[in-house]
Amino acid sequence: MPAFSLDPPQTAWCAELRTLAAERLRPLAEKGEPGHVNRPLVAELGQLGLLKRLFTSGAVDLCLMRESLAYACTEAETALALQGLGAHPVHAHGTPVQRERWLPRVVEGSAVAAFALSEPGAGSDAAALGLRAQRAERGEREASRPGESESAQAPDASLAAHPDGPTRWRLTGEKCWISNAPEADFYTVFARTTPGAGARGVTAFLVPSDRPGLTGTGLDMLSPHPIGSLDFDAVPVTADDVLGEPDRGFRVAMGTLNLFRPSVGAFAVGMAQAALDATLTHTAQRDAFGGKLKDLQTVAHQVAEMVLRTEAARLMVYAAATAYDEDAPDVPKRAAMAKLLATETAQYVVDTAVQLHGARALRRGHLLEHLYREVRAPRVYEGASEVQRGIIAKELYATMEAGR
Repeated sequence: MPAFSLDPPQTAWCAELRTLAAERLRPLAEKGEPGHVNRPLVAELGQLGLLKRLFTSGAVDLCLMRESLAYACTEAETALALQGLGAHPVHAHGTPVQRERWLPRVVEGSAVAAFALSEPGAGSDAAALGLRAQRAERGEREASRPGESESAQAPDASLAAHPDGPTRWRLTGEKCWISNAPEADFYTVFARTTPGAGARGVTAFLVPSDRPGLTGTGLDMLSPHPIGSLDFDAVPVTADDVLGEPDRGFRVAMGTLNLFRPSVGAFAVGMAQAALDATLTHTAQRDAFGGKLKDLQTVAHQVAEMVLRTEAARLMVYAAATAYDEDAPDVPKRAAMAKLLATETAQYVVDTAVQLHGARALRRGHLLEHLYREVRAPRVYEGASEVQRGIIAKELYATMEAGR
């Protein structure tokens, strides 16, 4: 299937998703509290079977879901995406025990996941992580910290089953700008296990939220979805909590981002399309200067530019998603290109839509006021636009060198 062509069942499914988002998900989203996890909304995503598709479908389906949900309910789109981002490393790299414990709950919407990569001093530069995973002595008691009771030693089965496991660490440091923190039920956490090794000394851990020493604080952000910081005060983890292999966590992170970056682009395209459609309606109905707004050449040209950029972004998003599903060698470059173009395009389209609507678009509760707050963050998270340009250039030169 060409990357730019959707077959009739896919087109029908997208229409169904838009209807579900408007009729069943948006009412739940409107009842949620900004800055906090909306658990009824997450549970409804599970009830509709959408969370299950995060782990049974490919990148193209993920993009279709995110674009369609974003068009009608950005909160539902984000809740779905964050479940996938936080739990994909468990699905792709987890042990049978880890998968059996967490994935069914993620799928049904009863457990909230989070992806904990960014830090105050290591956002886009993920290889510069400072959260330390210090190896503990074999047989070290979990209640070695002053004031820690024995009842808090083993809050989950992995620690209880292996009180003297062969390898254990204590996590110390901070994570910041973590979506779903501090209210998630478990975190995919990336920590430095080998000092001075850059990206090669990072390990991914699955850390339940009830581990002793793990606390968090919510952050008041422009976007309405929950974001917070996490503090790790000698949080105990063992070999049973590792996702993948020790010192290979950077691969876990990049593999996850290569899948989700095109779908961030799909999220952006969904918002751009919603803003475009609202603009078409408004400019066709609004009286101005003896006619309709759409009759002004400057307005018509702006609308044409909006649709041109939106469609170009959509094509690149699905080209990248198709490349991922086909295991193409240039996935990192395509994923970066898709995220970059789509998020920058959405910013332009939403901003232009606000300009053409005038002051009404800035009134609290207006669709475009909502989209204007939502559209800014995707240009930053999962790798800022500048980082995507760096990835694209690096991949281009690496390809050129390999061909010599």
